[in-house]
Amino acid sequence: MIELLQNLIQIKSISPKDMGCFDLIEKELKKSNFNCERINYQNIENLYATVGTTGKLFCFLGHTDVVPSGPEDKWKYPPFSATIEGDTLYGRGTADMKASVSAFIESANEFISEVDKLNFRLAILLTSNEEGTSKDGFIDKIIDKMIRDNEIIDFCLVGEPTSSEKVADCARIGRRGSLGGCLKIFGKQGHVAYPEKVINPILLSGELISKLKNKVWDNGNEAFDPTGFQISNIKSGAGAHNVVPGELEMTFNFRFSTESTEDSLKSDFESILKNLGLDYDLSWDLNGNPYYTKDHFFKDIVCSSSEEVTGYRPELNAKGGTSDGRFVAAMNTEIVELGPVNKSIHQIDEHVSIDELWTLKDIYKKILINLNQSL
Repeated sequence: MIELLQNLIQIKSISPKDMGCFDLIEKELKKSNFNCERINYQNIENLYATVGTTGKLFCFLGHTDVVPSGPEDKWKYPPFSATIEGDTLYGRGTADMKASVSAFIESANEFISEVDKLNFRLAILLTSNEEGTSKDGFIDKIIDKMIRDNEIIDFCLVGEPTSSEKVADCARIGRRGSLGGCLKIFGKQGHVAYPEKVINPILLSGELISKLKNKVWDNGNEAFDPTGFQISNIKSGAGAHNVVPGELEMTFNFRFSTESTEDSLKSDFESILKNLGLDYDLSWDLNGNPYYTKDHFFKDIVCSSSEEVTGYRPELNAKGGTSDGRFVAAMNTEIVELGPVNKSIHQIDEHVSIDELWTLKDIYKKILINLNQSL
């Protein structure tokens, strides 16, 4: 497992390029007679591997792409060297999420070699474009085709780094939706010395920002925090200190719970704009709807399996950003996300604990064993 992980980290698979990770993974999976299929969209690579012919479908969902390393000279060790120091393995993509991919492959191979009868179909679905911005090649296209072919995933384990302080102390049973937008507020350009002849969009934005900041979009629920609104960028100015600009551009994002919808947020947002009498242009970008696993069967298996290995049960929540689990949710799948500690993801000196990774492997294997016994 550690050798596979090091080999994967040494591949500079910056999103949306796999760069050969699937070749290594496919070689490992064929040891357990997985049928491996490459599914490519717009030159984006995906790997779908299956074993078993009857029963419900369990799928491990993951990705091999990573975010850029940032300044390599700031890393303790080169980010693609996969250096081990004591119990710690450093490298871009260790925690997010090549470690969990390696751990699941190890657990699946062990499980298949030991089980007398496989009572479900076991699948592994990996993409090379989870971290990217382009929607071409995302898991959603594969899921859409699976739905058309009636290949429905019953249980999905997502290997995203969900743990907070120690491995398996947290697991996700949902994710917030992400709704972005770009707002342009129009004013009237002119000389700063003649305020009666200008309309300053920067000043107009002040009251708007205050109302957006104080607006309660919803109160959340037992799994979700209240919907949050953030402004990520404001751009304005005519390039001179004595000129009032003619427009302002604001980029913003909602991370929303299941208590809100795309339509309700759009409606509330635009009502504020209209009540302020602003002259504006507005565009929206839905990156994903929220999902929430309400059924208890698979959640209970994940929690009891974790407790058998670690002695404690993970806290179940719907925190964090989006994940590819949101696409699988279209199948009404029971989805749980469980992976390494996420403290260092996307940061300089990203790393994982080797000891905790072996624990994660044991949890994954126990999930497969308990699921097999329950079906």
